[in-house]
Amino acid sequence: MISINPQFIKDSAGNTLVILPEKEFDSLLTEIEDLEDIRAYDDAKKEDNGERILLSEYLNKRKEKNG
Repeated sequence: MISINPQFIKDSAGNTLVILPEKEFDSLLTEIEDLEDIRAYDDAKKEDNGERILLSEYLNKRKEKNG
């Protein structure tokens, strides 16, 4: 679990802004990227029909397709 220590300030228009130390912000971005990877993996697993081909077959088909 990430521990963050946000500071809240208001700008001249009255909007609330959040300030985080750079290290905490980077940690949040890393967590978000990890969660996106997990979601993409879960989505791919749902679409998996069990069919597999060799990498060499894939590369040959791709080469043929792209000319």
